[in-house]
Amino acid sequence: MKTIAAVTLALSATLPAMAADAIQPGARLTASCTGCHGTNGATQGNALPPLAGQPKDQLLAALKDFKTGKRPATIMTQLAKGYTDEQLEIMAAYFAAQQK
Repeated sequence: MKTIAAVTLALSATLPAMAADAIQPGARLTASCTGCHGTNGATQGNALPPLAGQPKDQLLAALKDFKTGKRPATIMTQLAKGYTDEQLEIMAAYFAAQQK
């Protein structure tokens, strides 16, 4: 009985960590993008450009341009400044891999 309790305790301690690892880093980083660009970057309507399925290099260039201010925007300039270049690359790769 003690063995079952020990195993149960050990599993319950590791399950939250395992669940967190199941979320892709790109999905975690782009969670704040869904409010404007839709789930997984599949924007509904034509108010904003869809991100899903766009070329990674094109997405990354746009994100870096927002970050540096080369491409001015009200919200994107401020959001992009909060990410490292590595995080922007992960985000671009994530959106590029999504279905339109």
